[in-house]
Amino acid sequence: MSAQVDTVSHAADTPDVPQPYAELGLKDDEYARIREILGRRPTEAELAMYSVMWSEHCSYKSSKVHLRYFGETTTEEMKKGMLAGIGENAGVVDVGDGWAVTFKVESHNSPSYVEPYQGAATGVGGIVRDIMAMGARPIAVMDQLRFGAVDAPDTRRVVDGVVRGIGGYGNSLGLPNIGGETVFDASYGGNPLVNALCAGVLRKEDLHLAFASGKGNKIILFGARTGLDGIGGVSVLASETFDEGDGESGPNRKKLPSVQVGDPFAEKVLIECCLDLYRDELVVGIQDLGGAGLSCATSELAAAGDGGMYIELEKVPMRAEGMTPAEVLSSESQERMCAVVKPEDVDAFMAVCRKWDVLATVIGEVTDGENLVVDWHGETVVDVPPKTVADEGPVYNRPLARPEWQDELVASTTAELTRPQTGDELRETFLTMLASPALCSRKFITEQYDRYVRGNTVLAENADSGMIRIDEETGRGIAISTDASGRYTYLDPYRGAQLALAEAYRNVSATGAAPRAVSNCLNFGSPEDPAVMWQFSQAVRGLADGCAQLGIPVTGGNVSFYNQTGSTPILPTPVVAVLGVIDDVDRRLPTGFGYGADPGDLLILLGETHDEFDGSIWAQVMHDHLGGVPPQVDLERERLLGEVLVAGSRDGLITSAHDLSEGGLIQAVAESALAGETGCRVVLPEDADPFVTLFSESTGRVLVSVPRTEESRLVAMLDARGLPWTRIGVVDQGSDSVEVQDQFTVTLDELREVHEGTLPRLFG
Repeated sequence: MSAQVDTVSHAADTPDVPQPYAELGLKDDEYARIREILGRRPTEAELAMYSVMWSEHCSYKSSKVHLRYFGETTTEEMKKGMLAGIGENAGVVDVGDGWAVTFKVESHNSPSYVEPYQGAATGVGGIVRDIMAMGARPIAVMDQLRFGAVDAPDTRRVVDGVVRGIGGYGNSLGLPNIGGETVFDASYGGNPLVNALCAGVLRKEDLHLAFASGKGNKIILFGARTGLDGIGGVSVLASETFDEGDGESGPNRKKLPSVQVGDPFAEKVLIECCLDLYRDELVVGIQDLGGAGLSCATSELAAAGDGGMYIELEKVPMRAEGMTPAEVLSSESQERMCAVVKPEDVDAFMAVCRKWDVLATVIGEVTDGENLVVDWHGETVVDVPPKTVADEGPVYNRPLARPEWQDELVASTTAELTRPQTGDELRETFLTMLASPALCSRKFITEQYDRYVRGNTVLAENADSGMIRIDEETGRGIAISTDASGRYTYLDPYRGAQLALAEAYRNVSATGAAPRAVSNCLNFGSPEDPAVMWQFSQAVRGLADGCAQLGIPVTGGNVSFYNQTGSTPILPTPVVAVLGVIDDVDRRLPTGFGYGADPGDLLILLGETHDEFDGSIWAQVMHDHLGGVPPQVDLERERLLGEVLVAGSRDGLITSAHDLSEGGLIQAVAESALAGETGCRVVLPEDADPFVTLFSESTGRVLVSVPRTEESRLVAMLDARGLPWTRIGVVDQGSDSVEVQDQFTVTLDELREVHEGTLPRLFG
């Protein structure tokens, strides 16, 4: 080996002197282990590589011991349709007719607070490249957003930048944004959540994985040049908390260089270039460059292969002068991919890149050694076993403990809160909630995204799930929903995660699609807090047990820790994405009333309603209360409900469907009436409490409209399957109002003004 470039200070051996590795996020014992692995002090470049790859964001060192539970609960039956799962860039599922779909959701939270536009934009870009790396064409994006209170001083800055970043990048890529969720809560004021999802489609035989095999195969870096932006992104931003007082002009302004800068037009041609490379079978293995940049791509490709790797780092095309080897390895500059290519295919590979005007450079090759060796102008700056970098980072079984305040929180129920009694009080409560930031229309945000580009979107606006056609010949499509409730998870982390799963599952079923697979993005506070780790472990177990009960696998996901400002963590927020498959998108179920041939479709409520208001939007909006026990969740009932909805869609028994969740029945009625631009009449059961019937957030419920001619068939199926139901009203096409009989009436114009006016007033 040529001379080691060793620029690490001798202060590393003197604990009283500030240690350079500590500035990179490494602990004393982690640095000691690196020295033990190498048998010497690491070079500056090696130290940079280990620090980013052993960061919380890349190594999952605090979550691995808990994430293993997903594998323990996933049966062989659940794996049958899974082509790639946990550990790959994204999960891949067989959806029939030779098609496969890959999807994943990831966080870009901290960068989106420091620099909202670029943070959100590059979050979209990063998840899209994960999908590209599987051999797929990206076909749709979604987003899960959490912001601070609407009246907080910094919320407008963050909302404006994030929404423009998502729209600016996704729209420029020509990818429809088919759904998501936006939540406002004071908990996220200093730490917004920006979780981006992408789905892609491929033929099963075109699946590509990330590995470097075959001695002499070339390593080609292609895409954008490497710059100084994004250095330290995963270790500086995503693996530590913000301090109190951080903000637009706070201490984290120094972290701006850690936020990547995106170019969606470069990514667009990179997508087309990759698809041509896959078509021509010019790629052995491929990896996108996201978190940790080249450090990640080279070490992971080598670790997954059958040999070593040699890189000549000075050959990396750079857009900044004077970059050090550590900076080149750590840069998270966007729009870059790394491919393993057979020597005889290099010329053809380069020709495809030239066709798309994509810069491509051979920077190394696969070797028959065991190490990843990186040279810089003839000197060896990295010589490490790649598995120790990519796969064998530290694993912490951090202390966890149910917090002392949990009992007091659970004991603080909504039982003593004042409830509306009269029709006028119910009407006022309904309109107040409908106009609240918790339940108001998100059109002000979603209209900034292109939902229908490429022409395959069949459900997006006013839909429980986004749905997109993947095969024009057969009409086969997929539906995706993402859901989370930090409020419910705060009250009961195990049940809260299952409630998120149940709602996403139900939302997919409500479109007529059959749920097939799950991805997740687990957003929590500091793992060094035992209470946070208890929340995390409970949520993981709840989600894993729930998936096992429903029989659908977790195909991959993301963990985002350190989402807190000072000592105050966000509400624990496990985002759950469910993918469903529909054989013909023409039989999809819309949310809006009035799509049936019969102008007087019946309204039937599937499921049972209970007095469940702890953690509800009613408690939040009307009483500023959070406490008690969240609604019960019955996953067997959710599965049965899903089967009924898919069968009802297939057999023409149902003309619309809308799940009941936040805001309860009356919220679903209002949204369906506005979506269909037609009125309805709701008749409450005689023996029921009007307040509970209208506002309860009991789970396992869906409001469906049914042609009168099909009522007997649907009811017979419901009774045969043992699914409770209640006739709740009738669609009144031509009517301009929603009437709750004997209680109140609200015109559609008033509903629309109340529902859609809030966000424009706040942020317009």
